[in-house]
Amino acid sequence: MRASLIQIGVYDGKGAESVEARRRRAASLVREAGEEGGADLVVLPELWTTGAFAYESFGTEAEPLEGPTYEVMAKAASDAGVWLHAGSIPERDPDGLLYNTSLVFSPSGELAASYRKIHRFGFDKGEAVLMGAGADLVTVRLPSTTLGLATCYDLRFPELFRRLVDADAEIFVIPAGWPERRRSHWTLLAQARAVENQSYVLACGTAGTHAGVPQAGHSIVVDPWGEVLAQAGPDEEVLTVDFDPSKVGATRDQFPVLKDRVL
Repeated sequence: MRASLIQIGVYDGKGAESVEARRRRAASLVREAGEEGGADLVVLPELWTTGAFAYESFGTEAEPLEGPTYEVMAKAASDAGVWLHAGSIPERDPDGLLYNTSLVFSPSGELAASYRKIHRFGFDKGEAVLMGAGADLVTVRLPSTTLGLATCYDLRFPELFRRLVDADAEIFVIPAGWPERRRSHWTLLAQARAVENQSYVLACGTAGTHAGVPQAGHSIVVDPWGEVLAQAGPDEEVLTVDFDPSKVGATRDQFPVLKDRVL
């Protein structure tokens, strides 16, 4: 399997790219990853339309599940013939509530899954106050493996990933808008989730600055032994890596630690 993580840049300030322009550019990068790069799976980051820390934009840029980003990304997945985790959007539901919602499309452009982020960041401000919490565990079955979905701050909660393993997940796909000041945690936690669950981790972050918060970048792919297969730098980049999903089963057979779980 070949995966491409699109570490798109989202920048503040004068002359900043519009949301619509960034949608078009992201769609172009998805097509390039599939048509030219040969990717089977493409991943975008968390809240890349607005920026994960641009809280004041959540309400103004929120969209229905099947809104503008859905339409552009569905077509990009179909054009490229890839499984596309289109990162997350600020979703406004029919009752007017906001959620941090991920969208996954099949190679035919059909919506394969959506996931509302369960753990909201901010404590008593920002996302934690402005957005509702998801409640559903979500996996996506591909021909050769199963994806388990999580988003950014979810990475700090290992019990979620245990539940995803119990739901047959072998690859955790984690879009994020992770801040540079906690970049060491990003790498450490990605490797920890891979090792403790004997699963692949594909964690895709943003580059740039969101509402004055510099982003970590450094998207990362980790194998079931915790080895880093590839890692991006701090700037906008498309990180592409080839890996074998069957290594998950082989690792779990070779070192069957999960069979010794008590809780």
